Amino acid sequence: MTTPADIDAFTSPTLKHLRESWWDDDFTAFLVETLRPRSGNRILDVGCGEGLAEVTIGRLHISQIRLIGIDLVVSKVAAARRETASHNQRAAFAAADACRLPFKNASFDSLYCIAVLQHIADVDAAVAEFARVTARGGRVVAVEPDNGARYAFSSTPAGGDAFDLSAKFFAAVAAARGESTEYAIGPKVPGLFAKHGIEPLDVRLFPVSQRRLGASSAAEWVGRRRAVERAVQEAPAAAQEAGRQLLAALAAYEVESAQAGAAFVEIQNTMLFATVGQVT
Repeated sequence: MTTPADIDAFTSPTLKHLRESWWDDDFTAFLVETLRPRSGNRILDVGCGEGLAEVTIGRLHISQIRLIGIDLVVSKVAAARRETASHNQRAAFAAADACRLPFKNASFDSLYCIAVLQHIADVDAAVAEFARVTARGGRVVAVEPDNGARYAFSSTPAGGDAFDLSAKFFAAVAAARGESTEYAIGPKVPGLFAKHGIEPLDVRLFPVSQRRLGASSAAEWVGRRRAVERAVQEAPAAAQEAGRQLLAALAAYEVESAQAGAAFVEIQNTMLFATVGQVT
């Protein structure tokens, strides 16, 4: 999987927009294989985003399947409704909190969440809710990264400095905002499942990476620089100095990468952990 925009350590500390970029036929096949949807099943998508999963699964034409998606962001829920309607697919959506799902016990035959738990401070509460609303014997699938184990390499010294300053900047932003999410959530999901009555059945790994070989185009650097500038402008005042240092380092990095020409190399990589469980 290659997602240049979404795993860039200079623009985001997490894989927050992940699935809109890399969700492909292979991943759909994995999800169908693990969720085992059958005619008449009710399936919940926690953190539905703009409805990509519902459209993709809807194309499988599984008879009378009922897809329900929830998201904390109201605008995404509205977008998901428009997207599924444009494909003449039936799905229901609601704005809701993963830690307080507005459904009765055992309401769903299966449930999945993709790149959602990495943004939740109380993951125990969310996983407990997953177990509560899923019927006994139902499948639960959670796919999450280990944002604390992202690999970044640059063939230039300025690149290494820029990666270090990027980590410091986003750490300063998180501290200033009082954020306390678990970056290394991916490999911890099986333990969370077991704790809340979801028997772990399988863990699969999906690598997500991007690479730059040879000098990048001016347009690529402009896009990257503008994204970092936006992040710095939106950062709390306490993180502004770290942001300015990052921008200076990024400018030096751009110069060194151009000077390196064909010898320039940049590699970023992380891993997604797909945990499959069954409610006991």
